[in-house]
Amino acid sequence: MAFLPISREDTDRLGWDGVDFVYVSGDAYVDHPSFGVAIISRILEAKGYRVAILPQPDIRRPELFRQFGKPRLGFLITAGNIDSMVAHYTAAKKKRSEDAFSPGGKPGFRPDRATIVYSRLCRAAYPDVPIIIGGLEASLRRFANYDYWDDEVKPSILIESGADILSYGMGEYAMMEIARRLNEGEPVSSITDIRGTCVTVPVRDYVPASVAECPSYERVRESKREYAVSCRIEQDEQDAVHGRKVIQRHGDLILVQNPPMRPITTEDFDWTYELPYERTYHPIYEAQGGVPAIKEVEFSIIHNRGCFGACAFCSLAFHQGRQVSTRSIDSVVREAEKLTHNPRFKGYIHDVGGPTANFRIHSCLKQEKAGMCRGGRRCLAPEPCPALQVDHSEFLEMLRRVRAVPGVKKVFVRSGIRFDYLILEKDPAVMRELVEFHVSGQLKVAPEHCSTQVLDKMGKPHFEVYKRFAKEFYGITEEIGKKQYLVPYLMSSHPGSTINDAIELSLFLKKEHLHPEQVQDFYPTPGTISTCIFYTGLDPYTLQPVYVPRTPQEKALQRALLQYFRPENHDVVEEALIKAGRTDLIGTSPDCLIKPSPRYRQRQEGKTARPSKGGRGERGTSVSGKPAKRHPIRNKQKKKGTGK
Repeated sequence: MAFLPISREDTDRLGWDGVDFVYVSGDAYVDHPSFGVAIISRILEAKGYRVAILPQPDIRRPELFRQFGKPRLGFLITAGNIDSMVAHYTAAKKKRSEDAFSPGGKPGFRPDRATIVYSRLCRAAYPDVPIIIGGLEASLRRFANYDYWDDEVKPSILIESGADILSYGMGEYAMMEIARRLNEGEPVSSITDIRGTCVTVPVRDYVPASVAECPSYERVRESKREYAVSCRIEQDEQDAVHGRKVIQRHGDLILVQNPPMRPITTEDFDWTYELPYERTYHPIYEAQGGVPAIKEVEFSIIHNRGCFGACAFCSLAFHQGRQVSTRSIDSVVREAEKLTHNPRFKGYIHDVGGPTANFRIHSCLKQEKAGMCRGGRRCLAPEPCPALQVDHSEFLEMLRRVRAVPGVKKVFVRSGIRFDYLILEKDPAVMRELVEFHVSGQLKVAPEHCSTQVLDKMGKPHFEVYKRFAKEFYGITEEIGKKQYLVPYLMSSHPGSTINDAIELSLFLKKEHLHPEQVQDFYPTPGTISTCIFYTGLDPYTLQPVYVPRTPQEKALQRALLQYFRPENHDVVEEALIKAGRTDLIGTSPDCLIKPSPRYRQRQEGKTARPSKGGRGERGTSVSGKPAKRHPIRNKQKKKGTGK
């Protein structure tokens, strides 16, 4: 099966006299089911529609939006797999030097706020053609939203873009219904009732109904308390079972969010992921070095979607929902078998996972009829819900069958493992087989922090759970005679985290001989509970104040503390410890975090001195929790000057 057409020459070659949809994307064209464009375009193709892809069009050339002629049914627009602003800027608002979703990994192929820019260009090209926006950027910005980059509350992206319909969440069902109704001649202005979509209606035309109403755009822009109230309503109604229609006034318009679309069935999930994808990037990018994003997913298999973990800083609960959907094991095995026939396949399946790899069942029995709990209640944190179902039997069977496929040498699980869920499993075979057969030397897990008050704001389990998991992991690793390590993801500057909390975490890292190479500054991305707290300083479920580290200076202090062992961080860590009144941690004893700099010693002696260029850091151990001599990262540390 060939790639879908990306130019007028392609459609002419196919003998098409026109197209039904033009799909505009901020990503390079990769025909793999890890990419939303690939899924939606292949589904529409399977339903008999002609779809042309317009990937990363040069916005300085508006004629590109007219090259396929006037689309019969509409323009489909997405910024790509991630928000365009996140793709372009770091948490410190600095321009990124790479873009994994662009040719050669180079930045600059898509505009900032791509959904809005593309929509306006499409409207200018053909004013009367329906415009449907979707993807992560549109989904998370569907209500009035705080924009970190401009530090202001913006209106719904549906209103800013001027589009007709916004498809939020996982869009297969919604898009098929939109396409059917447009194809039957229904005007886009009357397609206002499809689940999983948002539309706008004039205030004068709105018929009052039983809805959940958020404070208006004008109110949330002026009042942080009202913004927090709106956030809670939006989150609580994000459920396909009990979620109501939600409205939010924007001046003379009303944004109407229809209830979420029902989760995809296993049968449809199988069908969707077994469509004839090319499973790689379009050959047009070969000369530019390809598209780097394919490397992690080309030989990976997605088996689920949705996440009942619902971390406060994660967009998954608001985008995919908390109810888990799964493919059948047979479908996953068929995909594994297909991979073995790919000439590029070397026998290694890099990942069998999804948002959370080890979720295969609903978190509790009541979900089918009652939906997920409201009010910020979580299935796993701070402690497991008494109604939680824990059963990895399907997960284990799936892994066993995939690794038994002829031609498959190894099957790894690299996407997020919820260790707090895994540790509750009573069957010891699950943990043992995961550690023995499915870890590629390092297993990435996300404890995020060790401070209880910070973890509570994150919606994560308390740190004792991670320590228990690590003990089991290393116990099994030692029994089977392997050298394997946990790589803990940690986050600095999350709402609720003070400098003292960061010091607490750095002391734990020192005590446990952990040397985290990866520390993520909290990034206030649209649509998350944590971003609401960052902007408002309020917990949306209690409306109580929450401490928020906001300034670049404090963020730098907290980040440096988590990597106190790096020589280049010495002066910043010293500043943080002085500021927090923890000078007891500056010294030469084993309990200290850093040695005193010459400047610090001179201050202590009451002398003046010129600023030091930096002190020496201490030689640490490893990210694994094991001595550095057993960890391959140590060689990298030596090159950086942290070893002898």
